[in-house]
Amino acid sequence: MNNALVSPSLNSNIKLDPPLQLGVMASGSGTNFEALAKAIAENKLNAQVKVLIYNNPDAKVRSRAEKWQIPAILIDHRQYKQREALDQKIVATFQEYGVEWVIMAGWMRIATQVLLDGFPDRVINIHPSLLPSFKGIRAIEQALAAGVKITGCTVHKVSLAVDSGEIIMQAAVPILPNDTPDTLHARVQVQEHIILPQAIALAAEI
Repeated sequence: MNNALVSPSLNSNIKLDPPLQLGVMASGSGTNFEALAKAIAENKLNAQVKVLIYNNPDAKVRSRAEKWQIPAILIDHRQYKQREALDQKIVATFQEYGVEWVIMAGWMRIATQVLLDGFPDRVINIHPSLLPSFKGIRAIEQALAAGVKITGCTVHKVSLAVDSGEIIMQAAVPILPNDTPDTLHARVQVQEHIILPQAIALAAEI
């Protein structure tokens, strides 16, 4: 069974003028961040990543940002007693860099109304399941435990309810008989890297 996009077809070279000004948030290895930077470099998305915010000091995404010469700012959530205070700092940082759209690319924190008010209808997340199925953490493991035959990934607008915002685009990935969390996650990531830049372009056009 082939992987199939469950979404509107898009021209991979959609151009928007002027370029979208993006701020990216990531907590881990940053493969989606790098896929986004690569799509921009290959003229598949007319955008600029103005700044990366990461919350874990040892996150590998920082080195990826350095490779792409994109400013990377550590905002450690452990230094903030309230989520709202964390998001106030994030919003202020993004505004300082002229960010218009916020992209959560593996950001493992729950957004508050402070962030959503700072960028109304312009906060986007990517999640490794076909929402509304398997919300929250360990979505890959949830899919395997449920015994479903197909999972995938979803790009959606962020709302206060976790993984419940308006769906922009999805891609389906078959679950194979011998799949482990690692093998399935690797194939889901391939599709994440494809649809994230496409979904950003689509969201900006809507």
